[in-house]
Amino acid sequence: MSRPVIGIIGNSGLLNDQYPIQATGTMNTIAISKVSECLPLIIPSDPALVSVDELLETCDGFLLTGGRPNVHPEEYGEPETEAHGTFDRARDAIALGLVRACVERGQPFFGVCRGFQEVNVAMGGTLYPEIRDLPGRMNHRMPPDGTIEEKFELRHDVTFTQGGVFHDILGADKVRTNTLHGQGIKAAGPRVVIDGYADDGTPEAIYIQGAHGFTLAVQWHPEWDAANDPVSRPLFQRFGEAARAWAAGRRQGLLQSA
Repeated sequence: MSRPVIGIIGNSGLLNDQYPIQATGTMNTIAISKVSECLPLIIPSDPALVSVDELLETCDGFLLTGGRPNVHPEEYGEPETEAHGTFDRARDAIALGLVRACVERGQPFFGVCRGFQEVNVAMGGTLYPEIRDLPGRMNHRMPPDGTIEEKFELRHDVTFTQGGVFHDILGADKVRTNTLHGQGIKAAGPRVVIDGYADDGTPEAIYIQGAHGFTLAVQWHPEWDAANDPVSRPLFQRFGEAARAWAAGRRQGLLQSA
């Protein structure tokens, strides 16, 4: 039987500082193929190349990946500052509309890091440009030095709402995660439910209230060692179940199995 197709939102960049590319991390494709048991399809995040409507009809679900450029603050009604970093307006144009369309249709998506922030902005929320500058907050950014294992090391706890969606999926009210982000949620969108926080109060896990499909997003990077990590594995497995349900032509609630 054909596997459900998961569109993985790509990031634009330069290979060898000169050759334009659209790419995603290999960890994303492995997590989708081996843990979600779906077919990974890398999507160029450029509205000149693809449309949201085409993507909705082609894919059964979407992985909104991390990425170095940030969502442009104009998308949530704030002026651009140096603290906001670099941007990818083409990805904004694809991802934000895609999130809203998936919520409306009940089509599953899973947001990761920048994808987590895209979900909040798409649903009317705002972002802080730099979490580490806020009083009482830790530095959530990726360590500048060290091996890849050290960069993705589990660095802080996330505590979930008792009896909430993430508590149900993971069977725990507190887990340990990595952290590799600079920005974070300032104000949650009207339907965005913050279901998990880091110890310093930074939102880390969300879903969309009243949505008919899988709308989970996390601020950390669960694609790292997803097959073996006890937190990452059930999230990608449940995402795969939701994609199979969509592919089979039925809607699946957050707390249901396929």
